[in-house]
Amino acid sequence: MTGLIPERQPVPMKSLIYLLEDDADVAAVTRRALETQGFEVERFARRLDLERALDTRQPDLCLVDLELPDGDGLSLVGQALRAARIPVIIVTGRGDLTDRLIGLEVGADDYIVKPFEPRELVARARAVLRRAAEARPALETSARRLARFEGWIADLEACTLTEPEGKVVQLSASETVLLRAFIEAAGRVLSRAQLLDLTGEDDLEAFDRAMDVRVSRLRKKLRDNTRSPTMIRTVYGAGYVFTPRVTWNHAETR
Repeated sequence: MTGLIPERQPVPMKSLIYLLEDDADVAAVTRRALETQGFEVERFARRLDLERALDTRQPDLCLVDLELPDGDGLSLVGQALRAARIPVIIVTGRGDLTDRLIGLEVGADDYIVKPFEPRELVARARAVLRRAAEARPALETSARRLARFEGWIADLEACTLTEPEGKVVQLSASETVLLRAFIEAAGRVLSRAQLLDLTGEDDLEAFDRAMDVRVSRLRKKLRDNTRSPTMIRTVYGAGYVFTPRVTWNHAETR
């Protein structure tokens, strides 16, 4: 890992980041990069220790290594962290494209390969936190808008989808932001560049197929046939289009 830590920039709110990394040297570099920028960091060397900490205090973001002394980080991302709706960045030495795609498939919001540039890690952490904040705004009013389409109900503030049969499906922060972009532009083709911009990733270099994977994850949540999708249709050479007619109404909050 090389490169200078950028000059300190103001952070609107001191975000808590849990760092799951068993390598002390990597953890020290990561922690210094984040704390220099105003983040609060708690480091864990074992998966079990992080899971115990979740019972008492939930972080705003988790950085998770995949190869741990007491298990694989992928199952942690796909189970406990996803269920708790905690944004996740996988930080690992596994740089194979298959590993990256699997990481996104199980619910990670981003994927960084070691050795990494500390400035990039800080930038990606900020981007994921920003998307999470946009996906879960504070409920300051007594009512919120719900999007309805083809029997589905999307509650973007609660990060949930309700199936036509009534089952509630949880969305990750990145899935929620992507769905918001689609339903607010229903019927219009959105290019990959526009989606990167609308989901807050225009300032980062997304690796190949990252957006395709996120679209695929969202299609699965919507039970949209990935081989012949009808809700989120691929317009070859142009991008994607969300085809259902969307109506909005309000739900009273308690």
